[in-house]
Amino acid sequence: MGTDLHELTRRLIAFRDERDWQPFHGLRNLISSVSIEAGELLELTQWLSDAEIDARVRAPEFRQRLGEEAADILLYLLLVCEKAGIDLSECAARKIDQNAAKYPVERARGTARKYTEL
Repeated sequence: MGTDLHELTRRLIAFRDERDWQPFHGLRNLISSVSIEAGELLELTQWLSDAEIDARVRAPEFRQRLGEEAADILLYLLLVCEKAGIDLSECAARKIDQNAAKYPVERARGTARKYTEL
């Protein structure tokens, strides 16, 4: 399996600190950066149909750009969590458990309805 989130965070913090960028990484700026990068990810599929997106994702160049934008989001998110003292792996595991309780298989399978409507 790939590098875990803790190792990625360690490498990212070292990268940031080598460049003395920490003064620019306040929580508000980092959260804003997550949103900005998410917009760039969204831009890759703007105005495209699902079929067009499915066709493009087979192209190596598109997959590379998609991966780069997704990585930008992840890296900023890791910085947000590091700044706030949040263990993202732990929070994500807990969120999956919470969603499993809110969306039991027998009621949620095959529907996109919100848990309050199941």
